[in-house]
Amino acid sequence: MSQTTDQLANISPSATPSEAELEAWAKLPRDEQVRRHQALFAQADCNNFTLDSPDDILAAARERVAQRRHG
Repeated sequence: MSQTTDQLANISPSATPSEAELEAWAKLPRDEQVRRHQALFAQADCNNFTLDSPDDILAAARERVAQRRHG
């Protein structure tokens, strides 16, 4: 299996995608993008509530992105 095919098989929606993930996502047909979103939101942990504020969630996402870029 080629590297491109591997990328497409493993790509999923992300709040903080890398450039490579954005490119791979854009290569998927729209119906496949919708199917993958639906599968993501069907997971049990998507129904959990949090006490984190939107600012807390954004700060945590930015921290993950910064860590990914530096390491």
